[in-house]
Amino acid sequence: MLAQRLKSLIDDTDLTVTAEQQAQLVTLVTLLDKWNKAYNLTSVRDPNEMLVKHMLDSMVVGPYLDGKRFIDVGTGPGLPGLPLAICNPDKEFVLLDSLGKRIRFIRTVIHQLGLTNVVAVESRVEAYQPEQGFDGVLSRAFASLQDMLSWCHHLPTPQGRFYALKGQLNEDELAQLPEGLSIADTIALKVPELDGQRHLVIVTAQ
Repeated sequence: MLAQRLKSLIDDTDLTVTAEQQAQLVTLVTLLDKWNKAYNLTSVRDPNEMLVKHMLDSMVVGPYLDGKRFIDVGTGPGLPGLPLAICNPDKEFVLLDSLGKRIRFIRTVIHQLGLTNVVAVESRVEAYQPEQGFDGVLSRAFASLQDMLSWCHHLPTPQGRFYALKGQLNEDELAQLPEGLSIADTIALKVPELDGQRHLVIVTAQ
């Protein structure tokens, strides 16, 4: 049973997730599984694996988010944006992707779960011009760190941060930051039952 399994996974972390939020996360997995059969939104086919590789993997970033307004670039089927929005109702999230089928899925989830703190935008990241900057720019499974920082340079406020979700850390990649940016922190993330390393790289303007 997905609900039970999700609860035991969360119990293995320091996260605080309400019963209502857990129910929303289970509904999100159910919808993702259903849409995935028709639209191929993720290579993860098993809903139980989705709990670990998509929900928990996204949620563990939550405690490190500083600020109120966030954008998830290249969000795919809403990862990490949707799980983070569910678990952090006090924060606002823009989920950006250039593929229409992904944005339609996200809008369906927003509607079905009644989420009021998420907006889905269909656009290439370079073409997207927000009215105001973001406190944080998130990316998971995006291109290299260099690409993320150069394509998304116009998105954060002057004090804003970049949050890159990575597997293993590549020291060369970390050393080749665009001018004016520096690594504020690299955090090893603990995701229950996930094989392999997960890291959060936080980048700020110098």
